[in-house]
Amino acid sequence: MSSRRRVSARISAISESATLAVDAKAKAMKAAGRPVIGFGAGEPDFPTPGYIVEAAIEAARDPRFHKYTPAGGLPELKQAIAAKTRRDSGYAVEPSQVLVTNGGKQAVYEAFATLLDPGDEVLVVAPYWTTYPEAVKLAGGVQVDVVTDESTGYLASVEQLEAARTGRTKALLFVSPSNPTGAVYSREQTVAIGRWAAEHGLWVITDEIYEHLVYGDAEFTSIATAVPELGDRVVILNGVAKTYAMTGWRVGWLIGPADVVKAATNLQSHATSNVSNVAQMAALAAVSGDLSAVAEMRAAFDRRRQTMVRMLNDIPGVFCPEPKGAFYAYPSVKELIGKELRGRRPATSGELAELILEEAEVAVVPGEAFGTPGYFRLSYALGDDDLAEGVSRLGKLLSEARA
Repeated sequence: MSSRRRVSARISAISESATLAVDAKAKAMKAAGRPVIGFGAGEPDFPTPGYIVEAAIEAARDPRFHKYTPAGGLPELKQAIAAKTRRDSGYAVEPSQVLVTNGGKQAVYEAFATLLDPGDEVLVVAPYWTTYPEAVKLAGGVQVDVVTDESTGYLASVEQLEAARTGRTKALLFVSPSNPTGAVYSREQTVAIGRWAAEHGLWVITDEIYEHLVYGDAEFTSIATAVPELGDRVVILNGVAKTYAMTGWRVGWLIGPADVVKAATNLQSHATSNVSNVAQMAALAAVSGDLSAVAEMRAAFDRRRQTMVRMLNDIPGVFCPEPKGAFYAYPSVKELIGKELRGRRPATSGELAELILEEAEVAVVPGEAFGTPGYFRLSYALGDDDLAEGVSRLGKLLSEARA
């Protein structure tokens, strides 16, 4: 019998998406008849706006879209994305600097695959979204965590970034608003970090997919616009999933210097070729339209955000900073680790999340998935009644914890 491994070491090292795994388990339990409330999935609970759906229906009837189209995206969509980027963040790009991808995840993967050589280091602020480490790893890069916590609202300082920088550092991943914490960097903080990166000749890969979901006095600032001295060392990742409630349509994009985009397009031409033409035409309708649909969603998210944070902070042993963007809360549950609860003493936030799912029928994602044990991520992109019921169940159970 051959001793060769059946699955390559490179692919074996990839972890399953923790957020999707939690969501799948919650849905399976619900299908089995259990009244599970899931706070795991990162997707709006609203339907895709009707005018976007109609654009897709019309495209499906057009024989032009029954054939292969350019691997890098439909020319009209690339033009519209360039126009939308200038409209929303003031950053001027040519259509040739846009690559349309199969969702934001493909844009993340292709950015790292295009920029990194084996051993190149990437500074990643933790807590971080679960896909970033796997994309860096697949590209042969080395992730260097810059760990933040609730005391700073999960924001990293220039001093922390500089302490993590080495001669092998090639890029900084900058995410604002953040998944999983909802942290939003101010314009002043963004400028300081961008100038630091420019001073040291670093690439900045910035994920802007939550750009329109900010609350209160928070303001989205594109680091590409705020720090022009970064020049052609910025790659922007974005997509229609969150802004237009289009998670299932799978359309994202990568914006960057022409040579990087050309190289990433070559990669995509061999990996997947063009994104579904029907989905691209839906995305064209989305980015070309106004932002009234997202304004309605944002108002609902803001209301739910305030409710969730208030209810979480009423639970003994839980502390939740107020998220300023996206649609997640990231409370600390460190005080509850190791306490007795229903005859068990969970030693990690992962074990505590399992206990909560079993005992309270509430699904949350533990902080281990985001590089910071001792926390939970809860999405507030679900109905108001389910949100209140789910956090109430959580509070009732966790209030039983005893030393």
